[in-house]
Amino acid sequence: MAPRSQLEIATSAVQRLVKEEASYRREAEQQKERIKKLEAQDASTDENRDYMLKQERLALEETERIFPSLKQKIEESIAKLNGLLVEEGKKGAESNVEHINAAKEAIANARVAEREIA
Repeated sequence: MAPRSQLEIATSAVQRLVKEEASYRREAEQQKERIKKLEAQDASTDENRDYMLKQERLALEETERIFPSLKQKIEESIAKLNGLLVEEGKKGAESNVEHINAAKEAIANARVAEREIA
């Protein structure tokens, strides 16, 4: 098996970051739903409610603090991948079209993820 090219490695890195962003986005949504449920509960019937509400809010804050650095990582990975795409394109007929298409798709997905963070 041939070693992976820098283009393949950079493409995989961008894809991983997009998956990571989606995972954190889902986690934040789940935390918001749990907070809504806890806020809807009657405090007099559940003495643990206030503590759980505080913990869920802290967890949500931690999750949301990840997004700015994740966005920065995505931007850096896109820039690197774009540079590698230019290099691959200079190879002309020797360039790997399959890898180029995968890289372009990864960049498109990353741009969507970037917009969701903003």
